[in-house]
This record gives sequence, C-alpha cells and structure tokens, in this order.
Amino acid sequence: MIIKNQNKYLVFWLLLITSLVVLMIVVGGLTRLTDSGLSITKWDLFKGIIPPLSYNDWNIAFSLYKKIPEYTIINPTMTVDEFKVIYWWEYAHRLLGRVIGIFYILPLLFFSFKKKFNTKNLVSLYFIFFLICVQGFIGWYMVSSGLSDRTDVSHYRLSIHLTVAFIILVMLVWNILVLNKLQFHSFKKPLSFFPLIFLILILIQISVGALVSGLDAGQIYQSWPLMGNNYIPNDTNLSDFLNIGLFQVPSIVQFIHRNLAYFIFLFFLYIFYLTIINKNAFHLKSIVLIVLFFLLLQIFLGILTILSGAQIILASIHQIGSIFLVISSTVLIYKNSTIK
Repeated sequence: MIIKNQNKYLVFWLLLITSLVVLMIVVGGLTRLTDSGLSITKWDLFKGIIPPLSYNDWNIAFSLYKKIPEYTIINPTMTVDEFKVIYWWEYAHRLLGRVIGIFYILPLLFFSFKKKFNTKNLVSLYFIFFLICVQGFIGWYMVSSGLSDRTDVSHYRLSIHLTVAFIILVMLVWNILVLNKLQFHSFKKPLSFFPLIFLILILIQISVGALVSGLDAGQIYQSWPLMGNNYIPNDTNLSDFLNIGLFQVPSIVQFIHRNLAYFIFLFFLYIFYLTIINKNAFHLKSIVLIVLFFLLLQIFLGILTILSGAQIILASIHQIGSIFLVISSTVLIYKNSTIK
C-alpha cells in the first residue's frame, strides 16, 4: 500500500487498530472454540486488567467459576490448572478489547485536536469508537447469558457480538482506503451495487456461522454435500423450516449456513461475469479475482471444517478466511466507487 504523506500517521494508526481487531476476532473465535468464554464471571473494566497472581487469587477466581452451570454440569472434575487454560484465553480476549479502546481513543482525540480530519471522516471515526464501546457491552451481555441457567452463552448474542466486530473491521478498512486517497467518487459504479450486496451477504453468513458455532452445529452431520443420507437434514422435514424456532435447531442452522454459501458463490459468479463483459470495470479485474480466490478458499475450508466435526484448528482457520474475504470485498466496493 502506498501511503499519502499528509495522511501517513493517520493510516498507520488505523492499520494498527485494524490489526488488533483482526487479532481480537481470531482470539475471540479460539475463546469460543475452547469453551473459555465463561471462565471470568465478573466484568471489572479497570480492576480486571490485573489477572490472578497468587495461589489464593487463582482459588478465588476458580471458586467463582464453580458457581455457574458450566462447571457443575459439564466440568465438575476440572482442576485449577485446567481452569487456568480457559481463563487465559478469556483474559487475553478481554485485555485485547481494552488495548483496542485505549489505542483508538487517545490518538483519535489527538488527531482531532490537530484537525487532521474533515467532518465526514471525523463522524465516521467517532462512530467506530462508539461501536467499540458498544461491543464491550455486547460482550458482557453475551457472557452474562451463560452464568445463571445455561451451560453456554446465547448463540444469538454470540452472533451479534461477532457481526459487530466485522462491521468495525469493515469501517476501519474503509477509512484507511479513504484517507489514503486524495479523491473519492461515489457516482460511477461499473458493477452497480452488487459488490455492496455481496458484502452484506457475507456479513449475514458470518452471523449464521456464529449461530452454528454457538449451537455446536458444526459437530453434527460430518458429511458433504449431503447431510446424512439426504440434502435436507435427516432429523428435520420441510415443516420445521416454517417454525418460529428454526434457529434453535442445530441441523437447520447448519443447513442454512451451507446453502447460503452456495447462493453467495453463485451471486459472486454473476459479479465476475459483469466484470468481464463491462469495459469500464477493467480496473476491478484483479481485486475481483482476489475476492474469488478467498471465496473459494473459504468454501473449501468450510467443507473441511464440517468433515472434521469442527476441529478447533480448522474452524479457526475457517474464521480467519472470513476476515480476508471481508477485507478484500471492502476493497472491491471502494474501487468500484472510485473513478480511474
């Protein structure tokens, strides 16, 4: 990336925040996959920065964990050493959230004071900070759902938490692209609004993927392209898809996740076709090919994740693939809206 001199420090700052958000998404995914999210049962915004440092501190933290259903029902034989493993995952996730907040707001205030932004940039960047703050609340709202009468967090709240993280990522990447360009024009779009629709579909798919993760739906029907012996899950029928509680059924959620991937792939093939036949879209061919590569890779990783029964490493790589797909799709939207 070639960085314009006048915006160099702004872009470096946003690149740092973007990298931290990417790391946050990865660590958050591993926290979920290792069932570590309920290990810290309190939300201490400032006091929580200090982890347990002594034998007594660890026993206090472990005693709090012993009070929740996840321990009493699922992990009654867990030792303190085993507890430390899941604790550190959740601690790293929360610490990263604090680091992102501090590293974002302090430079933002400094650059605002120095009048480095125009009004449009300023509104967008402060809205990102608002989303970062909201994300912290959503994170605790999600955790709190698993501390009373459940053995896991609400998959709906998990989905919201992950989706907001990706929205923040999209906005950060967009602002980097805008600040690194002297001119931006939104009135000439060779591919119309199709790239934007594609990104929205990807975000919806990520939301559904979080539902799959929250319900452990990736651990059933470890076959592809069929689910068991049929295209539709063996344990469901068509009437189940009309039920208001369909997103509570793991097999149906996995079915939706699979078929939305097929639709997204076909939709992007149409975008690829438009790029080829439209002479005004010549400058988009390289980024369209990059998005297509990440899309195919993501589908391949999704199939491997299903066949493995959502094995942790493959599931994490699958989530990482979605990060690259979202970033490249955002670049495509930007380039589609920029006159060359």
